[in-house]
Amino acid sequence: MSDSTQKLWGGRFTGETDPLMHLYNASLPYDYKMYKADLDGTKVYTSGLQKIGLLTEEELAKIHVGLDQIKKEWDEDKFVRHPNDEDIHTANERRLGEIIGRDIAGKVHTGRSRNDQCVTDLRIYCRDVLNEKLFPALTSLIQVLIKRGEEEIDILMPGYTHLQRAQPIRWSHWLSSYATYFTEDLNRLKQILVRFNKSPLGAGALAGHPYGIDREFLAEGLEFNGVIGNSLVAVSDRDFVVELMFWSTLFMNHISRFAEDLIIYSTAEFGFIKLNDAYSTGSSLMPQKKNADSLELLRGKSGRVFGDLSGFLMSLKGIPSTYDKDMQEDKEALFDCLTTVEHSILIATGVISTLAVQEEKMKNALTMDMLATDLADYLVRKGVPFRETHHISGECVALAENLGLSGIDKLSLEQYQKIDARFAEDLYETFNFEQSVERRDATGGTAKSAVFKQLKNLQSQL
Repeated sequence: MSDSTQKLWGGRFTGETDPLMHLYNASLPYDYKMYKADLDGTKVYTSGLQKIGLLTEEELAKIHVGLDQIKKEWDEDKFVRHPNDEDIHTANERRLGEIIGRDIAGKVHTGRSRNDQCVTDLRIYCRDVLNEKLFPALTSLIQVLIKRGEEEIDILMPGYTHLQRAQPIRWSHWLSSYATYFTEDLNRLKQILVRFNKSPLGAGALAGHPYGIDREFLAEGLEFNGVIGNSLVAVSDRDFVVELMFWSTLFMNHISRFAEDLIIYSTAEFGFIKLNDAYSTGSSLMPQKKNADSLELLRGKSGRVFGDLSGFLMSLKGIPSTYDKDMQEDKEALFDCLTTVEHSILIATGVISTLAVQEEKMKNALTMDMLATDLADYLVRKGVPFRETHHISGECVALAENLGLSGIDKLSLEQYQKIDARFAEDLYETFNFEQSVERRDATGGTAKSAVFKQLKNLQSQL
């Protein structure tokens, strides 16, 4: 028997591997992250082998003791990597042989291929990242938005379309809008988890298991909610990787828009918010500068995640069935996506939980022209068709501009009635920003009752 550095696939080969080829082929520098998933998978798989009589109870016990020791070494950062360890699977199996002897360790891989092993590990790893990191972090971000929305419900600000002042809204309504985006992201991610939490283990290299292993037993032991029913699909399916990377791209687009709004609001020209120093940097030349680097990085990293997705799609699109080495490209891109998303959520949570709202600046940015739609609505309530009131309100805005007035509220009743005789003294009650937002009390609107309803609904989804 060859020594403990023997490659899992090395029996047919007599020549040495080109050292560069070894480096090119190796994935341990990044797939070591899956060490726990790999060890858990091996534990359950060997239990499955014992169940069908291919391992004794004594052999299984020694294997599990060895796997526990390896996990402890990884946990404590004491695992010693060997130059010939191609990947996490090779490294763990090699180390198991050193601990319990290769005669027993050599049985661990019976009927199993790295093809079904690596994708099993990847599914477990992704599930753990979602459950232990992304779900809690994203939930926390949403809760911060909801909490601020409830506490700062009285603050009014301009709402924008085309980056032009449009209508008054509540700051809480803006917070609720991104809490809504992120809640949809959370729900979408939960749906993806349900779809990909299926077990490929026991599919072998591609054709299935030769010893009749109980795949349902393996799936249950690894907390999958079923098995992938076709062995060819089991080893080659990477749709779940694409879905997770697409989700990451969509989420980062939402984060990017969130960041862009806050970047604009933090400028001196707007002054709606002030970022905490912990999420800002200064200039190397200009001492007065306070740069929103945290938000700019959030915006910039959305492009990085999109690049991960598009790059992997190009790798995947021409691969024939079933497993091909191109698929090794899934991990670096996916790991980068998941890590970038996690860090981005944490940064976004820090930014939004510590920024200071400049309420007076927001209030002073409200201008009477933003109530032009309310003026049209005033006539609608008197029975005038909206299309006609829209035109009338536009004439009033134009007249105020031509006269150099600061707002449409400065026009006299006589001037209003020259445009339309149906205007009366009560029209001036229209020019109230608080009343404007409170009129919009239908579901999804910016009235207090509507915003509180939104926030309560979002909280219920958490």
